[in-house]
Amino acid sequence: MDTDMELERKFCRFDEEITVKDGVLIEGYASLFGSEDRGGDIVEPGAYSASLTRLAAEDRQVKMLWQHDPAQPIGVWDEVREDTRGLFVKGRLLESVARAREAAALIAAGAIDGLSIGYRTLQAVKNDKGRRLLKELELWEVSLVTFPMLPSARVGVKGESPQGDELRELAAAFEDARREMARP
Repeated sequence: MDTDMELERKFCRFDEEITVKDGVLIEGYASLFGSEDRGGDIVEPGAYSASLTRLAAEDRQVKMLWQHDPAQPIGVWDEVREDTRGLFVKGRLLESVARAREAAALIAAGAIDGLSIGYRTLQAVKNDKGRRLLKELELWEVSLVTFPMLPSARVGVKGESPQGDELRELAAAFEDARREMARP
């Protein structure tokens, strides 16, 4: 069993866009079970269950942040739950928060389209291919981000079509560079 107590950020993969309605309402999947990310991690069904139960018992919520910055909450996730597909989130950007209004405008313009989770790995094992199977995660936050790690990690306005592969590849390159610069 591999236990890592550092806060991790995972730019999630989902196959359908997150929808934004009325400029503030957001819903969709922040994580899909069984999908390998660029780091070789695979989230298993039930990985968030204990964390979500603890949060509910303590009357706490998963935070909605801007770019993983704990000083910049931009909304609230009214619903965060696991189902058979993955981690479903539903919430709203707070119109009274300036950064949330900016986020809504940037999403509408297509300038921001990434979604990422912040979590702590509580239990993980390596499979026979050396991939990390994430069995239990402590979910802290789901953020809107500029550069998602995966091309399919997108937030979009309902009905929007995906942008070109070149932009997604550039975003992935920037994220790779950011991670390299952050290494000790």
